[in-house]
Amino acid sequence: MKPLVVKELTKIFELREGNIFSKRKREIYAVRDVSFDVDNGEILGLLGPNGAGKTTLIKMLCTLIEPTKGEAYIKGYSITKEAQKVKQNLGVMLTGERALYWKLTGRENLEYFAALYHLDPSWTKSRIDELLELLGLKDRENTLVENYSTGMRIRLNFAKALLNDAPVLLFDEPTMSLDPQSSRLIRSLIKELRDKGKTIILTTHYMEEADQLSDKVAIINYGRIVALAKPSELKVKVNKSKVIEIEGRGFERLEELNIKGIMKVDYKDSLLKVYTEDSRELLPKLLEFLIGKGVQVSNIKLPEPSLEDVFIELTGRTLRD
Repeated sequence: MKPLVVKELTKIFELREGNIFSKRKREIYAVRDVSFDVDNGEILGLLGPNGAGKTTLIKMLCTLIEPTKGEAYIKGYSITKEAQKVKQNLGVMLTGERALYWKLTGRENLEYFAALYHLDPSWTKSRIDELLELLGLKDRENTLVENYSTGMRIRLNFAKALLNDAPVLLFDEPTMSLDPQSSRLIRSLIKELRDKGKTIILTTHYMEEADQLSDKVAIINYGRIVALAKPSELKVKVNKSKVIEIEGRGFERLEELNIKGIMKVDYKDSLLKVYTEDSRELLPKLLEFLIGKGVQVSNIKLPEPSLEDVFIELTGRTLRD
């Protein structure tokens, strides 16, 4: 069995609506029939918009949330029946600064979590020294975490995930809010961990990061996996629907692009992205329409598809919808 296996994992949240006299129950599928596996020395990039189910899935895998149905195995141990064994084989970094204790120093935080892992005290000190040095926190190890910057807390949270040298690692938005230098450090460390044979799930909103790091990409939308393949394979699928990028001013004057051949439209600031089956056939009609509406076109590109293009093609939504 592979080190991380997910079989038809599902989580349903029950909502109660109405008033004190009349309550109605409504079921919300946060994750629905998700199945995949990740091998040794492999990174699975888990992509999707806010609310798609990424964090719920991660929390089920690390036994913080019990699934409604389905099963997952970490190094052969069941997340529903062998939670303690699962935790011993996992390193987890969850989004949110409150994963740390702010009234403890950086070193004290790592010592506390090492005790929870029941790590050998004779090994713990050298491991903590190594991680503090690796994440650039050695000179602030005795500073209270409440006095850390956001970036320092994120790096300490990352160090916490590596503390027990687990074979399976779950990183939920590990570079969110980091400066470029710290982001580069985290990405470099994730690559090194993969090269050492670690099994990794990475959730991110940064498409370049996912493309750079992931061996496989799973796109999740409304709780379901809608695509699972290598990034290059996903991009090939999008080649069938070309993308036209137009930079300019005056797009706000457009109410709708009623032109035959347009599949989807994405507009942000001064960039208009149009998805079509045949970009060469559509482009003259599109330019004629835009100029007729008073749009000032400054640049036109027919780019190669990106992972974000794949996501929009498959779901009709942008990554931050």
